[in-house]
Amino acid sequence: MHEHVDRPTCKTCRQPSGFTLIELMIVVAIVAILAAIAYPSYQGHVIRTRRAAAAVCMLEVAQFMERYYTTHLRYVDDAGAAPTIPATQCRTDLQSHYTIGLADGTVVGAYSVQAVPKGVQAIRDTKCVTLAINQLGAKSESGTAATATECF
Repeated sequence: MHEHVDRPTCKTCRQPSGFTLIELMIVVAIVAILAAIAYPSYQGHVIRTRRAAAAVCMLEVAQFMERYYTTHLRYVDDAGAAPTIPATQCRTDLQSHYTIGLADGTVVGAYSVQAVPKGVQAIRDTKCVTLAINQLGAKSESGTAATATECF
């Protein structure tokens, strides 16, 4: 037969339960450090993605101009003005970040399509500011990039 033996209990000893304030503060600090690293990287990705989308929209406008040229044999209308570029979903989606269209100076045999950043895009994208492509397919930018290929 076994006898039931009461074990001595410590009235001041407690079983640990939950987290201490120090442990909680360490977790908060780790999350804050990770967020501080991840957020700027995410913002940079968003800027580059918008820039790439603007480059695609510019090519769409350039293709319109080339189609116009094949039917009219010039890049301007009878009055010497640049043709009206039809609205596209591409340009509509980017209208709060870029102004995409023909640059001034479209003539019978030449045009230049440009994408001018605005708003947050203009503030954060200093590497590739205004993007441009002409009738020869030559690409350019007005930012701090070493070459235009870094921006397209």
